[in-house]
Amino acid sequence: MEPISKDRFKLVGLQQQGTDNVAKASLTFWQDVVRRFAKNKLAMVGVVLLVILVFMAAFGPLMTEFDYRSNDLGNKNQAPSAEHWFGTDDLGRDMFARVWEGARISLFIGLAAALIDLFIGVLWGGIAAYKGGRVDEGMMRFADVLYGIPYLLLAIILMVVFGQSLGTMIVAMTITGWINMARIVRGQVLSLKNREYVLAARTLGATMPWIMRKHLIPNAMGPILITMTLTIPSAIFTESFLSYLGLGLTPPIASWGTMASDGLPALKYYPWRLFFPAIMICVTIFSFNVIGDGLRDALDPKMRK
Repeated sequence: MEPISKDRFKLVGLQQQGTDNVAKASLTFWQDVVRRFAKNKLAMVGVVLLVILVFMAAFGPLMTEFDYRSNDLGNKNQAPSAEHWFGTDDLGRDMFARVWEGARISLFIGLAAALIDLFIGVLWGGIAAYKGGRVDEGMMRFADVLYGIPYLLLAIILMVVFGQSLGTMIVAMTITGWINMARIVRGQVLSLKNREYVLAARTLGATMPWIMRKHLIPNAMGPILITMTLTIPSAIFTESFLSYLGLGLTPPIASWGTMASDGLPALKYYPWRLFFPAIMICVTIFSFNVIGDGLRDALDPKMRK
């Protein structure tokens, strides 16, 4: 029988080099999250604004010769000028130095409150969901009772009893602030703890802390990151609100809340005293909110292509 020559056949479709071009390197979950987050223009605007705020909080007070605590009654309530870029307040203190010193305080309060809420919430919600049964019921009912206490009343009591200080402010914001994080973590752990890889780890004798650290918390990291990102602007706004009520930090400590509270009575004649701290609060809250929204969209599995 005569052999069939290869010349009589013609390859139809893709060539070998074409198939190589079709196949592309696969992305991990977090690489895909970063890629989709970077495509969110509004979220990237928030990142840029936040980077600028952090940079100015770190180096802004060093850009001026004036100290944020130095009084100069001869230059009080000066409008913004080449000497005082943001003007001065009723004691002649430079507003530029005070705004960026206030950025340090406000951002520190927001980050500290978010980290404390993260630690307590993840620990409380994770243990409650993993143990289940009466342990879960008891822990979450305690959280519900604590959540039912009026937040503002609790903050006022703490400020009156322990005094107006940075530590008391953070405690007042976190004493009930962790409950939302605990609920988020509890829901995530409840949906993950009966997965096959968790059951396999239990069968092999893995302890609860190991399973939580290696399996449950990493797989719940998406909602945790989103909740933490949205907790920071909430804490900054709460500090500003308490300072506006006169329950904030005591002078000469500068925070955006105390500066806004001091600047409100002078709004009619010296508007810059309220404008600059208020615009910084708005920009910071906007930045964290759009970053949180961008993370939510990037981590949503329904939006993956």
